[in-house]
Amino acid sequence: MEAAKKYLEDMRIGDTFESREYRVDLDEIRTFAQSFDPQVFHLDEAAAAQTVFRGLAASGWHTAAITMRLLVESVPIAGGMIGVGGEISWPRPTRPGDSLHVVTRVIEIIPSQSKPDRGIVVLQGDTINQNGEICQQVTPRMLVFRRQPAEPDSNRAGAETLVGKQ
Repeated sequence: MEAAKKYLEDMRIGDTFESREYRVDLDEIRTFAQSFDPQVFHLDEAAAAQTVFRGLAASGWHTAAITMRLLVESVPIAGGMIGVGGEISWPRPTRPGDSLHVVTRVIEIIPSQSKPDRGIVVLQGDTINQNGEICQQVTPRMLVFRRQPAEPDSNRAGAETLVGKQ
């Protein structure tokens, strides 16, 4: 059963979403690398052992693509996952055989002052392997639409931005 789609007014700071697990295999790592990031530490196990990774590692962009798939499946934003910026880091490599899942939390909600039909929701997404280790952290800024545009209200001046980093 699919989760109900969320609009801007449905989102709350601290809302948390968790994805299913996704297992990464050796052939998938090599195939992605051959097409998009053909570096030795993504393609050749023996050569990768002599690099800073000390073994074959998935491309960070491969991990990002897997994360995107899991975000689309687990964060039910009405209108889709429309990114407008953000940050990404890879504190540890994704390895063949890793089973990844994503835990995503709403950390900021910014209703638009110029476009009342939308706002920005900032998420914190951790891509975690089977050992509980974070392989990727992403902080995307997502465009999220309102169910209905907000009505102008002079009593709301100064309350247009709901911010809270937890």
